[in-house]
Amino acid sequence: MALGYQDTPMIPGTNWHVHDGERPQPPVVRPTNLGEIAPVLPPEDAIVLFDGSDLDEWAADKGDGPAGWEIVGDAMRVVPGSGGIHTRRDFGDIQLHLEWAAPAEVKGESQGRGNSGVFMMRRYEVQVLDCYENPTYPDGTTGAMYGQYPPLVNACVPPDQWNTYDIIWEAPAFDGEEVTRPAFITVIHNGLVLHHRTELMGPTAHRTVVPYKPHGKDGIGLQDHGDLVQFRNIWVRELKGYDEG
Repeated sequence: MALGYQDTPMIPGTNWHVHDGERPQPPVVRPTNLGEIAPVLPPEDAIVLFDGSDLDEWAADKGDGPAGWEIVGDAMRVVPGSGGIHTRRDFGDIQLHLEWAAPAEVKGESQGRGNSGVFMMRRYEVQVLDCYENPTYPDGTTGAMYGQYPPLVNACVPPDQWNTYDIIWEAPAFDGEEVTRPAFITVIHNGLVLHHRTELMGPTAHRTVVPYKPHGKDGIGLQDHGDLVQFRNIWVRELKGYDEG
């Protein structure tokens, strides 16, 4: 099975096509949290988006109605075909924490195995995928900025074990149609840095590179890609500048 594509545009500033299967694979680095992890409790200034009790903070992408995912124990689980969900609140610069687990029953390979995504401002995707002993095209590997940057390492734990994402998000800024500050992202997966204040080229997309379009604050999205991925313990801290209190 081919891992990627050669008929897609070149990623600006690189020698690689979007989703290029020939791009070097991220080295595998096994994290130290193999096995069950204790959830990281939200700090006192956090906005808790999901604690296992209800989905009130979330809406369906289809029509903005109630989120159509199910709660299983202290986690929410994708209901395939229900569509993605997003937070009812909009955010700018944030620190985001969430935990996710790929399905216990392993099905498929490459992009067809435990696929979902975390969308900052509903536009910029941090890939969620079961890449434990499951290679795929590098810019679609677990933790990739989809279609732009592979993760520095593959830090996946086995299916049905909990992963952590800690994300520092700096939102883009616009003056009319002009980008005055691009988006920057830092992603830590299971304690290992995947991206360190990486500058995004624009919104993420499949098989292409998309330029920025002006927008304001927006929600955090979680993707329904047809797999039974679970999420739990989701909270954010809104980030302010120095001396802003």
